[in-house]
Amino acid sequence: MATAVLVEHLQKSYGQKIAVKDVSFQVETGQIFGLLGPNGAGKTTTLRTLCTLTTPDAGRVEVAGISVLDYPRKARQLLGYVAQEVALDKVLTGREMLELHAALYHLPAQVAKTKIDEALALLGLVEYADQKTGTYSGGLKKRLDLATGLLHQPQVLVLDEPTVGLDIESRVVVWDFLRQIRAAGTTVLLTSHYLEEVDALADRVAIIDQGVVIAEGAPSQLKDNLGGDRITLRLREFTPIEEAQQAQAKLQNLEVVQEIIINSAQGNSLNLVVKAQSDALIQVQQVIQQEGLPIFGIAQSRPSLDDVYLAATGKTLMDAEIAAIANRDPKAEKKENMR
Repeated sequence: MATAVLVEHLQKSYGQKIAVKDVSFQVETGQIFGLLGPNGAGKTTTLRTLCTLTTPDAGRVEVAGISVLDYPRKARQLLGYVAQEVALDKVLTGREMLELHAALYHLPAQVAKTKIDEALALLGLVEYADQKTGTYSGGLKKRLDLATGLLHQPQVLVLDEPTVGLDIESRVVVWDFLRQIRAAGTTVLLTSHYLEEVDALADRVAIIDQGVVIAEGAPSQLKDNLGGDRITLRLREFTPIEEAQQAQAKLQNLEVVQEIIINSAQGNSLNLVVKAQSDALIQVQQVIQQEGLPIFGIAQSRPSLDDVYLAATGKTLMDAEIAAIANRDPKAEKKENMR
């Protein structure tokens, strides 16, 4: 299978801020490939570099074998890019907006009309096509934005957080749209911090943390590699570290327990990897009761992509997201977005 996107040892800094430290991955033709990670992980910078909007400090980036750095204009002809922020002219109708983009792509008139009709139908926009975009809901705006990125039939469609802020109905429409264009042969590269979205859509995924790829593979493969089930145990709403360590010391003696991580970001909860299809939950409860410790909450589940992230970083994706928001520098972000 041919390689649609190749990224090798990508690096990018803004002053003292390292946006991308060392990112490498490749996307095969006809795949949906997901970049998963919290805000600030380096996903958007990676996409902007691929789409020739940002010049990297180092690394190799190719689209269908064409160097993005050496031949940016040629690479752009193969790409469709839809940014996270929707950019529409509210005084134009949906159809007029698509006609404008078709003109920018230099599409012949009859070809443009056909492509516009196809895009409107594909994204469920036919009945809204002649309404001004200023009257559109957030979900309709995002669908129209996706349509603009698809008009010229790019080999690779690049999407930055395509469903952020959307309601359930609009998210389902976008998911169906992505599956349809993949079936038609379009390669899709998307970023997301929605675990269920990447798990449902992506053929392969790269998980990025602090500008580095920490895991890559098919979602099912990454989860299977962890082995066993997951048990999340909270002794108290916020457990003293001594109690968490006491529980850890006793639980790790159980034969069904394979690994235990104390998650400080979630009040020193304990995250256990246990043998699948065992009575591990009952055994864990018995040990905790014998120690005279309380149980604030306990749950067992199959491995998820969040467990992959937890195993690699010692924190969940939600914890990383909260930390990223707490450490966010609005001035630095504004400066970066202006570049």
